[in-house]
Amino acid sequence: MTEQISPERKAADRSAGSAAYSPLYQQIKALLLESLDRGEWKPGEAIPSELDLAARYQVSQGTVRKAIDELAADNLLIRRQGKGTFVSTHHEARVRYRFLRLTPDDGHQAVTSSVIIECTRVKTPVDIAALLNLRSSDTVVNIRRVLSFDGRPTILEDIWLPGSVFKGLTAETLAKNKGPLYAWFESKFGVSMVRADESLRALAASEEAANYLDITEGVPLLQVERVSFTYGDRPMEVRRGLYLTDRFHYRNQLS
Repeated sequence: MTEQISPERKAADRSAGSAAYSPLYQQIKALLLESLDRGEWKPGEAIPSELDLAARYQVSQGTVRKAIDELAADNLLIRRQGKGTFVSTHHEARVRYRFLRLTPDDGHQAVTSSVIIECTRVKTPVDIAALLNLRSSDTVVNIRRVLSFDGRPTILEDIWLPGSVFKGLTAETLAKNKGPLYAWFESKFGVSMVRADESLRALAASEEAANYLDITEGVPLLQVERVSFTYGDRPMEVRRGLYLTDRFHYRNQLS
C-alpha cells in the first residue's frame, strides 16, 4: 500500500525542491531536522513518540523509526530504553567531547581545564568570513584559550563565532562559564553544534605557541582546523588549534 503524504509534508517538499524525490524516510528526517532547527524540541528534551510522529506526518511508524535511527546515528537524537527519544545535548557525557579526538597514549582519562587568554570582538578576517559565510565588515567574537590535560598545557586554540548570533558573549560572561563551551552555547545562546569538518596539518611551534604551551620553539605540533555547523548546515564556529601530541594521538573512526 502506498503511503500518503500529508499537506504539511508536501509544503516542506515544495520548499526543499528536490527533497520530494528522496526516499520517504529521508523526507521525514528533513522535517524532523527542520523542527529541531526551529527549536520545537530543545536540547535534552524528549521528542514525540514514533506513533505520534507517524500520525503527524501521515506515514507508517516504520518510516518514522528509520528517520529517527539515522538522526540517532548522527548523534542528533539519543534513544533511552523505556524512556523515549531525546534531543542530543553537549551537556550529555557521551556527546560532550565528541568533536575532540585527542586520545591519551596510555588510555588514561585526563582531567581537562582551560585558561582564557583573551575574548574580543573584531572585524571578520577574510579567511574566517569565507568559512562562516560572513562579510568582511561583519563582527566576530575571537576567543583564544589554552586547554590543559592533567595540568599540562596541550592545546592552544583560537575560536571565531558570528557576532550577530553570540550577542552578549564577552570576556566577563565567558569567565563565568565553568563547563564545556558547546554546552554553554546551547544553554546561553540557543546554538547547537551538530557536526564539524576538520583539516589537519603538521607544523613547527612558533615562539608564541611555544610560550603558551611551555615547550621549545620548533617542537612538532598538529594543527587542527574545525568548522562546526548547526542545524541546516549553517557554519557557526571556526576553531584553529595547535595540539601537542607527545603524550596523545589523534583518533578518528572512518566508515
